Formats: sequence, structure tokens, C-alpha cells
Amino acid sequence: MSKRSSIALGTILKQFARVSRHPWMAARLAALEKEKIFFNRLNPNAQEGTARSIRQMSVRITDICNLRCHTCGQWGDQGFMHCADLKQLKKAEVSPERYHLLLGDLASRGHFPSVYLWGGEPTMYKGWLEIIEHATALRMPTSIATNATNIAKAAERLVAAPMFLLQMSIDGPDPDTHNAARPSASGADNFKDIQNALTAINEEKNRQGKKLPLTASLTTISQANVGRLVDIYETFRDKVDLFVFYLSWWIDEASADAHETDFESRFGFKPKLHRGWVGDWTIKQHALLDSQLKEILARSKSWDRPPVNIIPNITGVDNLRRYYTDHSATFGYDQCISIYQAVEIDSNGDMSPCRDYHDYVVGNVKENTISEIWNNEAYRKFRSSLTTKGLMPACTRCCGLMGY
Repeated sequence: MSKRSSIALGTILKQFARVSRHPWMAARLAALEKEKIFFNRLNPNAQEGTARSIRQMSVRITDICNLRCHTCGQWGDQGFMHCADLKQLKKAEVSPERYHLLLGDLASRGHFPSVYLWGGEPTMYKGWLEIIEHATALRMPTSIATNATNIAKAAERLVAAPMFLLQMSIDGPDPDTHNAARPSASGADNFKDIQNALTAINEEKNRQGKKLPLTASLTTISQANVGRLVDIYETFRDKVDLFVFYLSWWIDEASADAHETDFESRFGFKPKLHRGWVGDWTIKQHALLDSQLKEILARSKSWDRPPVNIIPNITGVDNLRRYYTDHSATFGYDQCISIYQAVEIDSNGDMSPCRDYHDYVVGNVKENTISEIWNNEAYRKFRSSLTTKGLMPACTRCCGLMGY
């Protein structure tokens, strides 16, 4: 049976009391996990490419970002956004008013997905707070992946909504390590933004007597921080509710070439966005990484300590070595189901089945609603191809396969 990325049991148990205060929110999250576990039973006609309920609305709400993180496929060392015209990117963005209409349409048709905002830096999109508030009012759990920009001054509204999950990228236990991995385009101190954001959110939760949003530290493991994971955990364990450590997505030149050939044979054109993840940030110190992962897992076992999630959930020196040297290895993750559950919307409104590599576009939400696009011919063709012909080369290191 194919493996599924899922929420660690420790995380569910330790955070249950916080989320259970909002039964509608717990029900939505449980439905998503249930469909992951029983996907094949619930989707007997998956080969035809037809999907059921929309479980997540994932929106790359803006491409604009104030950081230049080395491991980022957009603005990083080999990022596909290099040379992009910032004014044109902003001009092409979907308006807040359109997002409100799309959310209302989903609710009217019985879709109540989790709403996940990312970027770029999503807080640099005008109207991001109103979208979170509107989605939450419609009883859609909301989350954001952010570098902490603008979070401190939005704390009161995020807690009042309440937003479900605030995920902040933290790649070091101190300013030097973090800012080296995630340098600012302007030279600003992003580590200070994180500290200010966590202080503001925690103070506001205490003031309002609220338990949400859950706060999560997101760490992308790289050569810059591979020996500092325990330090990250200890520095922030009293400040966040849970930790996520990403082994990092990557692709090599041979797999990139193979992906282009495979993709073109299926869909008639060559993709290009996957090349943004070609880079040399992959880990070489596999024993060191394994020891760090095992130590943070051990330290998180106590009931009063925040839980740890490793994505993908791979440990052991040999397994980690293979993860970073053999791009074809899937470790049992050999079936993509996110394409049957989540919609992926780009900043310009293009909708794609693919979570990380949005070359294949099935429609645009400026022209059609999400529900109109969800099972159209182009969408069904993509789903059917991955279900009947199997994964493509780029898929083996993709959040949609191993981290969704």
C-alpha cells in the first residue's frame, strides 16, 4: 500500500484540546485525514481522473517576496522567478474581491476546504487578512506559511478570527544562522521579525483567552543548519506549539532532463518550473542529520513538549543518504492523491493540479470559479495520467507527494 503523508499522532493528541474548541474545524481536518487513509476505497474511479470534495484550497497569493532563501525554487539560487518584472507580477494578481466570490461559491456548492495561503510572502498581498477572516467565517480552517513579515501587527485579528495555523519559516536558532539561510533582499533582520511575531501572537492569545492559532516552526533542512536542529528546537520550544522539519525538495540535472521528456510525452509541451529546485543545498552529513532528527524526536516525547513532524517521515543514515543521492527513491510514496483533494492557485489566477511544479494549467479563477474547473477535461486528464501511468521524475521530491 502506498504511503501517505499525515499528521503525526503526537501532534494530534497534544493539540486536540485546542482545536476541539471549534468542532467544525476539527471535523474538516478529520475529513481530510480520513480521505488520505481510505483514498482508494473512497475513489474507485480515480483512473478516470474524477475527484470528489475539495479538501484544500492552496493559494500562492503573491509571488512578491522580501527574502532570497537559498533553498527556494522561486527566488532562491536557481529560482524560476529571477528576472521577473515585479510590477507585472503585482498587476497580474487576483483581486481580493474575486477571492471572496470564489470562497462563497465553494461554500454554496458544499465545498468547505482548508484554505492555505503562501507565496512569495503572503503578507505582502493587500487583503490577505480579510481573506483569512472571510474563509474562517465560512467555516473553512485557515493557515498561512510566512516568513513573519507583518504578522506582529496583525496578531489581534489573527487570534480573533481565529486562524487555525500560523506557520513561520525558522532556519536557525540565532540571527546569524537563520539570516544566512534566509537572507533579506534589503538586508533586514528577518530573525527579529520572527521573534516579534511570536511574542505578539502569544501575548494576544493570552489577552483574548484563545488557544488558536496554533503556531508552527517550519525548518527547511540545509547545509546551513543541519547541525543546529536540536538548537532550533530548544530555542523555540517554549514559543511555538509544534515543529516541522523538512528534508527539503530538490532535483538533479539528470532527473530534470528525464522529467521534461516524460512530461512532454504525456502532455505535448516541455515543463520548466522544476528547474528552480536544481541546487546544491542537499545534505552531505547524513549521520549528523540522523542524530539530530533522533534527538529532537526524543526531546519531543514528553507531554509538555511541542511535537515534531519530519516531512517526509524518513530517518536512518542509509535512508537519508538515499533520499539525498537517489532522486528516484520514493520510500513507498508512489501515489499522488493531493491532485484529487487540493486545488493549487497561482498568483495570476492560473489553477494547476500540481503542488510544486505548476507548468500544467487547467484554468484560471479570474475567468471561472474553482468548482467549475475542478473536474474539467484538462484536470481529469492530468489526474488520470498520474494514476494510470505513474509518477513523473520530478514527483519524487514534491510536497504534493510526500508532504501533503
